[in-house]
Amino acid sequence: MDISTQNTQAPPPTPQPSPTDQKRAARGATRPGDRVFLALSRGSGIFLLVIMAAIAVFLTYRATLAISKDEANFLTAFEWNTGVIPPKFGIAVLAYGTIISSIVAMVIAVPIAVAIALFITHYAPRKLGGPIAYVIDLLAAVPSIVYGLWGALILVPHMDGLFGWLDNYFGWTGIFSWEGGAPRSMLTVGILLAIMILPIITNVSREVFRQVPQMHEEAALALGATRWEVIRMSVLPFGRSGVISASMLGLGRALGETMAVATVLSPDFDIHASLLNPGGGTFAQNIASKFGEASPFGRDALIASGLVLFVITLLVNGAARAIIARRKEYSGANA
Repeated sequence: MDISTQNTQAPPPTPQPSPTDQKRAARGATRPGDRVFLALSRGSGIFLLVIMAAIAVFLTYRATLAISKDEANFLTAFEWNTGVIPPKFGIAVLAYGTIISSIVAMVIAVPIAVAIALFITHYAPRKLGGPIAYVIDLLAAVPSIVYGLWGALILVPHMDGLFGWLDNYFGWTGIFSWEGGAPRSMLTVGILLAIMILPIITNVSREVFRQVPQMHEEAALALGATRWEVIRMSVLPFGRSGVISASMLGLGRALGETMAVATVLSPDFDIHASLLNPGGGTFAQNIASKFGEASPFGRDALIASGLVLFVITLLVNGAARAIIARRKEYSGANA
């Protein structure tokens, strides 16, 4: 008999998991701590959905009470008279002002914020980048009313030169024509909002750019790429979804900003083609200025406008999630 055959033994049978173990593995929790954490995390998610649903139901109910008595078209009317009989109010001016001021803020803030984040993470020496990042973090902690007071007392009086320059060279477009008067306009509001959301976008973008794998950058440098080519080919594609998320965070603050806009803007219920002429309004500013003295019906009307702002915010965040989902190959999890 062959010795090798004599010493060969069959491997021991693999123990099969019991039905109880299979059920626990299917649930993803095999220990008491895992089950507690699973229950807490699942409960937190459900609780958040319940809160969102409760807010939506409350806003919808109160808005229905007001809109059912509105004698004007709620979506297209250029007036807000809730104290007369019959009441007439609409959100056309508020929706226009909210969207335009937020777009102006994003156009100004996003490129500057991304540039600052790139400078801190890839250009500035550590001794310089640290203090700059610290100052930007402090700007994010400044209250809105402080920004509003600074805008009313410092920014507005010094906007005449910029408005005059825009009127001289770009007034023919109609968007930058200026008829004089105090520069309490949508452009001023957009600039102030850009300053307010700049720290948010910068901080999030900075942290995203710091997560770029070092191997990607070193590989690009080894192939002879310049610093800008490394950023364009490795850093920006990797951080694209993060920059979009940061921009949406900033846009959410711009859409709902109240006190700063109410302090700087000279409101009226008219849509101005020019961004330089005073006037206009936003949802948050209108609610803040009228809620204290409004009647119960007037408050329902303001809540109806708040519902529209709520829906706009959800649509913006949904669009951002759709954009990020299309760019999964650039996310940090898949790097």
